[in-house]
Amino acid sequence: MNRIIISILLTLITTQTMAQQKIVQTAGRQQLGDFAPEFARLNDDILFGEVWSRNDLLSLRDRSLVTITSLISQGITDSSLTYHLQEAKKNGITRTEIAEILTHISFYAGWPKAWAAFRLAKDVWNDDIKGDDAKAEFARSMIFPIGEPNTAYAQYFTGNSYLAKVSSGQIPFANVTFEPGCRNNWHIHKAEKGGGQMLVGVAGRGWYQEEGKPAVEILPGTVIHIPANVKHWHGAAKDSWFAHLAFEVPGEKSENIWLEPVSDTEYNKLGTK
Repeated sequence: MNRIIISILLTLITTQTMAQQKIVQTAGRQQLGDFAPEFARLNDDILFGEVWSRNDLLSLRDRSLVTITSLISQGITDSSLTYHLQEAKKNGITRTEIAEILTHISFYAGWPKAWAAFRLAKDVWNDDIKGDDAKAEFARSMIFPIGEPNTAYAQYFTGNSYLAKVSSGQIPFANVTFEPGCRNNWHIHKAEKGGGQMLVGVAGRGWYQEEGKPAVEILPGTVIHIPANVKHWHGAAKDSWFAHLAFEVPGEKSENIWLEPVSDTEYNKLGTK
């Protein structure tokens, strides 16, 4: 008898929980009810009322992941993606997680599609960062985290930098943030075969320079390919915070050789904006 009572209670609790998670959608009828009432019904009652509400098969969080991936893969980055990003946030996906999710999607759906999605996601998760100082303001301008002070490599930097490891699988990479005027020393990514590094500008404005060549400006979306065994440096502009993703290219017998700092004389030749 006790087992029967417990079974009934568990069924009632499960039913109640699932009922609480049932999606109620009215956008179809509000926007298309007069023009396409059957489409509106299918959208509100079937897609959301039934498919999205099958919580026993897939969680709302998982459905958000599937939907976001599908929309971005098709190049749909309009208000519908914004809506589903907002729902993904409500369904428990964090700022750090969405950055990793969109980065992963970019390798399969395409880099430009991911950039378009990042612009929307950055706004959706914007209020997760508190504070009104320059660092917090810059953090809100990008989707990737600033991370912690880059103390492990501080001796190789002029000024303050921050490091956030974004991914350790497939192709490991990190987001490196530089305060205005901060840059790393001249250095070389040595390798007998392969190797080198790739930088992708994320936010702000910075510089990249190879020895004997003019400095190249890095803006959001700029991609810098750094060959192995080439002496170079990179960092922020004097008047701007700056962040880039740093991808280490696999190579044989590779190592990073840190050299002398970039002198103030060299650095100050680069203009402000």
